[in-house]
Amino acid sequence: MTDAPLALALAAGMLAAVNPCGFALLPAYLSFLVVGDGRAGTGRDAAIGRALAATAAMTIGFVAVFGVFGLVVAPVAGAVQRQLPWLTIGMGALLVVLGVMVLLGRQLPGLGAVVSRAPGSGTSTLSMVVFGMAYAGASLSCTIAPFLAIVVTSLRAGSVTSGVALFVTYAAGMGLTVAVAAVAVALARDGLLRRLRRAGPLLSRVGGALLVAAGGYVAWYGWYEIRVLGGADPGDPVIDSAAVVQRWLADLLDRAGPVTLAGVLVLLLVVSGLGWRAKRRKR
Repeated sequence: MTDAPLALALAAGMLAAVNPCGFALLPAYLSFLVVGDGRAGTGRDAAIGRALAATAAMTIGFVAVFGVFGLVVAPVAGAVQRQLPWLTIGMGALLVVLGVMVLLGRQLPGLGAVVSRAPGSGTSTLSMVVFGMAYAGASLSCTIAPFLAIVVTSLRAGSVTSGVALFVTYAAGMGLTVAVAAVAVALARDGLLRRLRRAGPLLSRVGGALLVAAGGYVAWYGWYEIRVLGGADPGDPVIDSAAVVQRWLADLLDRAGPVTLAGVLVLLLVVSGLGWRAKRRKR
């Protein structure tokens, strides 16, 4: 297999993190890294470790949904894809309900662990896998076509090794984008918490509020897609405004490329390591 398909899969994975359907969930995820349990002093290195672990778990959940969906549904993808906006609406509505419950101070089991506990406060690996699955469910209608074309086509052509390599590369692209954002937020977390901790109980509601907003956008985008598929030209101001931000993020990632993004991640980890050594010398 040449490098070209791998490069294409890596780029597709990077852009999948900021797809038009689900990109609003990324700020909600990052907010959990900042808010955590509202306590500073848990250690920046520990926060970075948890951010990387949560990102890996979320990526696994995301690509697992795409892999299963691609392999099982690929033969009828054309017919099924027209129904995917309804899944987007359902996923958005579910996230809104969970966000409202968090705002009301409810402790949520299962999927709710994603929003009621943050990576910075010990979120379980399973809860972040589920968050990644929710992210994927909201994103399917926007990103399944390139995934099918790049990865599943290779698997179904009988080239299992090539297909697996493309699948792993796609996952690496998705994880790289989220990891850079997560580590950057983890580095800033302690300083942000020191500024915000006076807000007290309000901090525990921030993730819920952002999840309500993100879920509302996801559901609205699904309805927008249904109208477009029905032949309408909605000219939706909400979608148009969000599209400006989404295109800017996608263009930024496209111009940066995987090498630059990986370099940024390494730089952030080096900065974190230097800060850790400086603290040890002061003790």
